[in-house]
Amino acid sequence: MSIFEQLGLSPVINASGKMTALGASAVSEEVAQALKEASQDYVNIDEMMKFAGTVIAEITGAEDGCPTNGAAAGIAISTAAIIAGENLTYIERLPNSDGLKNQVIIQKGQQIHFGASIAQMISLGGGKVVEVGQANKVEAQHIEEAINEHTAALIYIKSHHAIQKGMQPIETMIEIAEKHHIPLIIDAAAEEDLKEYIAMGADLVIYSGGKALEGPTSGFICGRKELIEACRKQYKGIGRSMKISKEGTAGLLVALKQYAYKDNDAMGQLSRMERLCEALKDVRGVTCSVKRDEAGREIYRANIEVDSRQAGMTAGELLHALETGNPAIFLRHHYVNIGIVSVDPRPLLKGQEDIIAENIKRILAKGAK
Repeated sequence: MSIFEQLGLSPVINASGKMTALGASAVSEEVAQALKEASQDYVNIDEMMKFAGTVIAEITGAEDGCPTNGAAAGIAISTAAIIAGENLTYIERLPNSDGLKNQVIIQKGQQIHFGASIAQMISLGGGKVVEVGQANKVEAQHIEEAINEHTAALIYIKSHHAIQKGMQPIETMIEIAEKHHIPLIIDAAAEEDLKEYIAMGADLVIYSGGKALEGPTSGFICGRKELIEACRKQYKGIGRSMKISKEGTAGLLVALKQYAYKDNDAMGQLSRMERLCEALKDVRGVTCSVKRDEAGREIYRANIEVDSRQAGMTAGELLHALETGNPAIFLRHHYVNIGIVSVDPRPLLKGQEDIIAENIKRILAKGAK
């Protein structure tokens, strides 16, 4: 029996992905041990923060790094660092940034909700959001025309939630940032390559510690040394409410050191999802196919399209039945409104794809009667 069941909570099969709402990732034994040992001891937090920066720099190729309690906090802290720098008076009055250079330019199709609003995270750091272009079309000219004497930074959101069509690529954002001597922040929360965006020339890059990294609830910012020093200074201001624990930092560091040796087993994921689709091939009203991740990562998910007329229920009703079952099964539901749910193999334990197929067949058989 899991710790959550012992506490009286329902058992869960996570086929949704490394989602915050389901606890992000299940950590390795080594990370779990680091969390345990760190929680039972003491450390100089300032020293630990600086040491963490050296580890983050080593892993990412950046000049320095700053641990956070998550990628969302990373957006707020990065914004605050660019606006307030290391000026303690400014730091202590954020998010009130009146009179400071505080505008943050974002492409309209990247102004997303990830469980909260990107705009709100920027605002917590004192940023005033400036959307450019349209939701499905942004020209480089839109970005350049929005730059003025109040512009503090550009931000790029690398996410499957964002509109993929019609946005300006990171390369263009870097060119514009360099041309106008404006820092570029990249939110790469769930991305798997921890070196790519620093190598491309981004000034600050934000990652989640609990997603691709499979660490504890945590995150980190990497980038230019002077900006990272300013990030750490924000823990005297808005960062205080977002501080990461000693055990969170210890677990993050172990996860970072393990990361280079991890195998994402993409072909294994593909095979498991093909087996799931095979199990559903004769189910009336259901079409299952394997699709690669929308943002280009090497993740293969099973897309399950539900024809409500033949299946006897909508995709939303199937989703609800799975989520209220025992165990509760959570599928990826970004396109449930158009009749599609999907299975993400990354968080699944061995054999859970078979349990999912069995439950889908049972629910649809019952609904068709």
